[in-house]
Amino acid sequence: MIIKEKILNAQEKWGEGVVKIGALKNDIDKCETYTNEFLEKLYSFDKGPVLFKPTKCEIEQFRPTQLKALSYFIAGINRACEEDKGFAIQPWTKVRFENTDIILEENRAIAMGNYFFTDLNGNEAKVEYTFGYKLINGELKIDVHHSSFPYNPNAIA
Repeated sequence: MIIKEKILNAQEKWGEGVVKIGALKNDIDKCETYTNEFLEKLYSFDKGPVLFKPTKCEIEQFRPTQLKALSYFIAGINRACEEDKGFAIQPWTKVRFENTDIILEENRAIAMGNYFFTDLNGNEAKVEYTFGYKLINGELKIDVHHSSFPYNPNAIA
């Protein structure tokens, strides 16, 4: 059975990883190597489908491969999706999760809520998220990642 503490630990690792990616942005080789390791450790791209819908995507909304996820996180000249700007190389100084709730099962868990990204000036960006986790060889791996900005009634539809 997956326990809540495992989810909280996975979220903390994810947030720390995003912060570290941004800290490495000036050394593209180290940044790309670390980001690939981050994706391999925390996501299950090598074990089956990953439903990844990142926040800042308009043209290519879904990123079902590690290469496309890498493109979203760090962009660069070899990016797989032209619209990517490198979400994780903002850089961010902190990521914190506020879970609305967590559904726990034996080999699967789903967490939903808001996460907040703090920039270099101390400003927080609020994003809504749903993460699905699968227990694989004793490790939690993300196989569902959906995030979006909160509803804005003043936005043009």
